[in-house]
Amino acid sequence: MYMARTHEEVKKIFKNHNVSVAEWARRKGFSQSLVYQVLSGKRSPVRGESYQIAIALGLKDEVSSNYEKLSQHLEGGGLK
Repeated sequence: MYMARTHEEVKKIFKNHNVSVAEWARRKGFSQSLVYQVLSGKRSPVRGESYQIAIALGLKDEVSSNYEKLSQHLEGGGLK
């Protein structure tokens, strides 16, 4: 079963891959400030772009079958 990542786990993935949050946001086409807000917990990802950001970061699960795709983006494929 899919378990959503914590904010700290996502931050650690960025650090381990030496990728900045701003760079990831640009490459994914997300607002940099909104990504920082979602990642810090200051913005609740209920709908819209903040929700899509949370899904892409692995903080929320849209459909559990998307887990593999999200993992690839966060843990290698999408961060390079």
